[in-house]
Amino acid sequence: MFPRPPGLAVFLNAGDPPFDVLEDIADMLDDHEVDVLELGVPFPDSISDGPVIRRSADRALAAGTDLQDALAFVERSRSRHRHLRVVVLADWAHTVRPRSMARVVTAIAESGAAGALLHGAPPRVRPDFYDRAGAAGLPVVTTCYASSSPEVVAEAAAHASAYVYLVTHYGPSGAGPAPDPGALRAPVDALRALTGAPIAAGFGVRTAADVERVHAAGADAAVVGSTVVARAEASFTGGGDVVADLATLVSDLRPNHRPRSLRPVPHF
Repeated sequence: MFPRPPGLAVFLNAGDPPFDVLEDIADMLDDHEVDVLELGVPFPDSISDGPVIRRSADRALAAGTDLQDALAFVERSRSRHRHLRVVVLADWAHTVRPRSMARVVTAIAESGAAGALLHGAPPRVRPDFYDRAGAAGLPVVTTCYASSSPEVVAEAAAHASAYVYLVTHYGPSGAGPAPDPGALRAPVDALRALTGAPIAAGFGVRTAADVERVHAAGADAAVVGSTVVARAEASFTGGGDVVADLATLVSDLRPNHRPRSLRPVPHF
C-alpha cells in the first residue's frame, strides 16, 4: 500500500465535494502519488469525528449520496489511476446493518476497492466481517488506538490485510495534539511484532512536520483527514479552485516528495 516512505493517505467523504469535482481530485492525488484515498460512505452523527468531517458527511447525505454512489465512483476511478488506491470506509450502523454484511462486503469487493474499513462495528460482528472479506478477496483495514489493550492490538494485527490504522489519541478527529514520535514508537513496535501489514497513523496529522513525526515513530504512512476536508470545504464553499488548493496542500505535506509529471489541473 505504501511503497515510498513517508506514505500518505487522505480522507474525503464520497459526494463532498460533488462527484464531478471529486473525480478530478482523485486524478490529482494519483498524479501526486498519494497512496490511499480513504473514501467515506457518508453517515450522520459520527462520534469519532469532529465538526469538519460531520459537516462534510451532512452535505453528502443531503445530496443523496449512498453506498451505491460511492462504489460507482470507485469503479470509475480504478482504471485511471496508476498509484492511488481507494479504501472504502463504511459505518456498521448506518450502512452495513440495514443491508447485511454479505451484501456490503460483496459490493465493495466487486467495485475493485483496495480495501474496506468497517467503522463502529461491535465485537460480535467483526469475525463475520473478517471471514466474508477474506472469502471475497477484499483486503481489510483494521483499527486500534495507541493506548489500546494488548487484546485489541492483537486482533487488529491478526486481521489486517490492507493496513492497520493506528489512531494516535482518543477524541474526535480534527482535535488533539500533534503526533508524538516518542509516544508512538512503542505501539508501532508492538504492532510490527505481530503483523507484516503496513501501519498508518492518523488523528492530529496536519502538517509536513506531523507526517515526518509519524514516519519517525516507525509507521509506514500518515493519514490526514480533517485538514484535507477543511481545505476542500473552504475552497468549494468560497468559490475557489478545489483541485488546485488540495494539490498545494498535498505538496506541502510532503515537500521533499517528487511526483511524476502531472496532468493539467482543471479549474472550477
